[in-house]
Amino acid sequence: MKIAILGFSGSGKSTLAKHLGLSLGIPVLYLDTVQFGPGWAERDRTKALGIVAGFMLGDSWIIEGNYVSFFQNERLEQADFIIYLDFSRLACLRRAVRRFFQYRNKTRESMAAGCREKFDPEFAWWILYKGRTPKKRAYYAKVLEKYKDKAIVIRNQKQLDRIMRSGIGFSDLGQFVPGATGTASIFP
Repeated sequence: MKIAILGFSGSGKSTLAKHLGLSLGIPVLYLDTVQFGPGWAERDRTKALGIVAGFMLGDSWIIEGNYVSFFQNERLEQADFIIYLDFSRLACLRRAVRRFFQYRNKTRESMAAGCREKFDPEFAWWILYKGRTPKKRAYYAKVLEKYKDKAIVIRNQKQLDRIMRSGIGFSDLGQFVPGATGTASIFP
């Protein structure tokens, strides 16, 4: 089973990836750990692509992150499910601030060693505006339309909690895909 998790900064991609990885017994790759090395230094592009390509050779995986340059088309094609977290700007900002206080001066599991949690005006601007331009939103709308038979869109914390609490297994994920044949969305 292969799952791609996409969404806005602060929406809960890493938390969901970790939860599904543990629940389903599937390895997780956080693309931020590929993009950045210690101290937020960008990793060599060839090495980064090699890491992602090697991970994608596995029979099962969860890849969390939006990096289009890291074989996103291939990831989406190979994925059995695409989970897109489409939270509001303010919800993402609130979650990012809460995460900052939870992990301040620490490195999260979903980050490379030495990349301490940070929150600054530039990141707030990214969450509120730059990270969700009309062009980016249009791109993800096309992705969701193209892969509607395997796309799960989560729009708020209540929906995310429903998946996280469900003790979900692979066969259960289909119930969350509104476009899939023979399934109905459990989300109102």
